[in-house]
Amino acid sequence: MKPNDCVFFQIAKAHQAAMRFLSERMAPYGLTVVQSMVLAFLSDADGTTSADLGARTQLDSATLTGVIDRLEAAGHVRRAKHPSDRRAVMLRLTDSGADTAARVRAEIEKANREFFKAAGIADESGLRRALAGIRGGVSWEVQHG
Repeated sequence: MKPNDCVFFQIAKAHQAAMRFLSERMAPYGLTVVQSMVLAFLSDADGTTSADLGARTQLDSATLTGVIDRLEAAGHVRRAKHPSDRRAVMLRLTDSGADTAARVRAEIEKANREFFKAAGIADESGLRRALAGIRGGVSWEVQHG
């Protein structure tokens, strides 16, 4: 079997290239790819609960907690008590976090355009639909007949 014949190998290599591409752009901010994405998502919904942010980012609780811990230690995010639910934690951007999030969002948008161009992808919406289908539309159940 040739590597190009295995779709799983191709997806893995595409993932590596995409993460390397974005990682290089996030390095000047001192952020990992995941940290930058969480910061960008939080900028859309500042004051959201960690549970809502987890659902939005599709990160498990343990991973998100670690990311939030590092963003909090860097001074980008602060945790606050939920006003009506003692069990919930609200996540708020600090002033520096909001500034960094705005710059990161702009950089991610620019990186998206550059990545499509560098990869020679003209049909962005087609690729996005295909990726969404892979992420959510494929049944991972093994059928036995």
